[in-house]
Amino acid sequence: MERKKASDFSQELLDLFHEYQHGDITRRNFLDRAGKYATGGLTAMAIFESLKPNYAWAQQVPADDKRIKVGYEVVPSPAGNGSIKGYLARPAKGKKLPVVLVIHENRGLNPYIEDVARRFALANFIAFAPDGLTSVGGYPGSDEKGATAFRTVDGKKMTEDFIAAARWLKARPDSNGKLGAVGFCFGGGIVNQLAVKLGADLNAGAPFYGRQPSADDAAKIKAPLLLHYAGNDQGVNAGIAAYEAALKTNNKVYTLHTYAGTQHGFHNDTTPRYDETAAKLAWTRTLDFFNKYLR
Repeated sequence: MERKKASDFSQELLDLFHEYQHGDITRRNFLDRAGKYATGGLTAMAIFESLKPNYAWAQQVPADDKRIKVGYEVVPSPAGNGSIKGYLARPAKGKKLPVVLVIHENRGLNPYIEDVARRFALANFIAFAPDGLTSVGGYPGSDEKGATAFRTVDGKKMTEDFIAAARWLKARPDSNGKLGAVGFCFGGGIVNQLAVKLGADLNAGAPFYGRQPSADDAAKIKAPLLLHYAGNDQGVNAGIAAYEAALKTNNKVYTLHTYAGTQHGFHNDTTPRYDETAAKLAWTRTLDFFNKYLR
């Protein structure tokens, strides 16, 4: 399939697909409303297919790369759904290393997120990407099915699963005791929640376009934060000002970057919303941030 860019679509169409991805409208609703853009022999379904993730594009680090070791682990989560399964990626060689929890979007542990974990392993971190869909059978192999399954999981218990995964990761014998967390979309919101709930046990957090906690919760944050936001993301960005005000009022350590002209999901290299320049810059900043606070 030809790889398209966000600029190939109208902002209204991108926003419409965003609504679909976040469960605000059904696929039928999307197709009906996208019909007016189906011109010149292009169908609404063809537009839908061109906006969907293509995971072949996301593989920057093959799973069999000899420089890393990968596999799946199951972590006990007694306060959550009982257990949570996840993808562990680490350097093939190395002593005690900093650890990073990688939290997926609202569709489960898909191949893009597994590749992000491998990218961290190549950068000399131990990365664990838990699957919030574990309690309902795990990521089902497609984002559409994943989004449907996601809406059936108890949200509070899922948060407890991520907390359990974070504590397990930090306590591993090959961990240096320094824990970072990165997350995308839903996962960005979870990173903000982990910063609230883990306090000083989280050593650094880097949420990408994540929903913000309340001002009262922001006061509880101990970890330094690196906040990444897309320029065209009105829903999430509506909460930035209040969050930043709360962080400033409570003298928290944070850096905030908004990437002009980008869409929600700009780091995800499987869809047209991917912005290579912004994604690479945000990634470099994230690695620099974790190297500063976790080593």
